[in-house]
Amino acid sequence: MHPTKRALRLTAAVATLSFAFSAAPAAADAEWTTVFEDNFDGAAGTGLNTQDWLYDRGTGYPGGAANWGTGELETATDSTANVYHDGAGHLAIKPLRDAAGNWTSGRIETQRTDFGAPAGGQLEISASLKQPSPASGLGYWPAFWAMGADARPVGATNWPSIGELDIMEDVNALSKHSTTFHCGQWQGECHDPDGITSDLQDCAGCQDGYHSYSVVVDRRDATAEELRFFLDGNQTFSVKQNQVSDATWKAAVDHGFFVIFDVAIGGSYPNKVCGCTSPSADITPGAEMSIDSLSVKVSTT
Repeated sequence: MHPTKRALRLTAAVATLSFAFSAAPAAADAEWTTVFEDNFDGAAGTGLNTQDWLYDRGTGYPGGAANWGTGELETATDSTANVYHDGAGHLAIKPLRDAAGNWTSGRIETQRTDFGAPAGGQLEISASLKQPSPASGLGYWPAFWAMGADARPVGATNWPSIGELDIMEDVNALSKHSTTFHCGQWQGECHDPDGITSDLQDCAGCQDGYHSYSVVVDRRDATAEELRFFLDGNQTFSVKQNQVSDATWKAAVDHGFFVIFDVAIGGSYPNKVCGCTSPSADITPGAEMSIDSLSVKVSTT
């Protein structure tokens, strides 16, 4: 771990020790095992470890929907201009606009697709990150999310049935965040394309500093499974198994997932929130999402 980052984490840990014990999303009565972790301690200007991560490229999965199925405008690249370690223990994803008005950005996925809650147990996916803070941000769409493993072999053409867990999304640089569960069929019981969602909630300081965003998939009771979403250890939203049919829930939840980070520009969500077509003419390029860490934990209890 980068020494500066280690010192900052130690200071933060001492300052917030009582909070951590009272508000951690992981249930205190469970024994958790970390199955994946990245603290992004690479040298400044370097790209990702491709044993753990893969870069999405272009404007959609091969054979999948155009513009990633959302109408967003950027082209995803593996360039260190768009995705890079900052040398201080963070990974930056930075959208850029060229002289012709074309946007590039980063969209990355874990190589592993087996992050799942075991039957009778739980899964926690958690990241610490700082949202982009552009001077003018109409059209920014940073996200931290997970998608069902069966999406990868078919370019997500089976979405939303395979499940999607949106752990953090903000649009238009509002310093807010939403959490959403996508499942079932288009315009079906899960209300997709919008999904079952918290809608945008206040996220004070989320553009100025690092905050933790988490989801817990709780399968301890096979008849009452649940998704719980957290901001800085405080629960902000939940979705219960009985909100949808049993078959829809199992197809969307009871399997492995892979994790995705990206910063999109424009598209359906920013447009819906602003009631306009984004990005705006005065949008500021180059505002990065900075990711401090990712952890994936499982519990059999």
